[in-house]
Amino acid sequence: MSERPHQTKPRLVVVTGSGRSGTSTVTGALARLGLHLPGPLAPADERNPKGFYETPWVIEANRAVLESVPVRGNDARPDAAALVEESASAESAELVARVRAWLLEHVAGHAQSVVKDPQIFWLHRAWRAAADEAGIDLSFVTMLRHPVEVARSRDTAYLVDKDAEHRRIREVSNVAAWCNAAYASERAFRGHPRAFVRYDDLLADWRRALAPLEGALGVDLGAGLRSEPGPGEPHPVDDFIDVSLNRSRAGWEETSVPPALRDVAERTWRAVNGLVDAPEDPAALVELDAAREAYAGLHADAVALAADHTEAAVAAARRAQRQELQQARSRNRRLRARVEELERAAPAPGPARRLAARAARVVRPRG
Repeated sequence: MSERPHQTKPRLVVVTGSGRSGTSTVTGALARLGLHLPGPLAPADERNPKGFYETPWVIEANRAVLESVPVRGNDARPDAAALVEESASAESAELVARVRAWLLEHVAGHAQSVVKDPQIFWLHRAWRAAADEAGIDLSFVTMLRHPVEVARSRDTAYLVDKDAEHRRIREVSNVAAWCNAAYASERAFRGHPRAFVRYDDLLADWRRALAPLEGALGVDLGAGLRSEPGPGEPHPVDDFIDVSLNRSRAGWEETSVPPALRDVAERTWRAVNGLVDAPEDPAALVELDAAREAYAGLHADAVALAADHTEAAVAAARRAQRQELQQARSRNRRLRARVEELERAAPAPGPARRLAARAARVVRPRG
């Protein structure tokens, strides 16, 4: 095991990765190994019966900035990271100030803490700047789970009430988003203290899967990590990690993912797996960058192929907006005519003025 560096500043471990990749499980495990997890936490539900282990403040603070761009947490566009950099500068400056204040209140007083947000890699610069100002060291854990399992898990969690065609579209989109998240998150944290953890490894033997984090991240996970429990003495993590919760095992043959995207996703999966044992492995990074270029070309081809469909959808939305605007203007004209009619019929100013004031408060349509 690598020797842990002497820690002089508080350390915050940031858990990220594609949604439904085991981020909740690893965060819950780290909390049970002694890392402070700032609350209050989002409650458990049927999607994550063991709990999400995420702080709503963190999720909402990041989401507000991303929605202003807009970029989704699960965004498949190759230029999504660049869009955040270019479009969210004002919001990011405000985010830095908000995160700094939050870190000083909830993290700075603890030697080692952990927070989880699968979308945080889009805003990594803001979080690193805020941590620097707050005097807190950051380390990063990226969870890895096969894209087929991630897509199926998202389908089970979010799409059970949708029709077959919608679910097929989202399956393809979710695999594409998994690829893009792999590229964007790896680039965001390259050269910084980080570790990659396979979800299957965490379920199979959490001690072996998490042991490298001590040296890679500069944290102390306690003696329980390094010794098997005695008879009748399970570690809290043993009781927490439930292998049966991995309910989304499937192969490519069970999906509707096009072969070209499947091949890029599988290539990406092999490359990121090369970072588990060596987070800065040069060969794995070269291969991941090549997969990223292949994905960007595939995405550009898909955009070109769907150009007519996209333009038709935009045109339909503009027609609907124009119709809404015309209808609103027509209502306003009728209301103004009615006001003028009442003013002529009833010279007393009271009712007419009230109607005129009401007309003035009519909300102007968008556009």
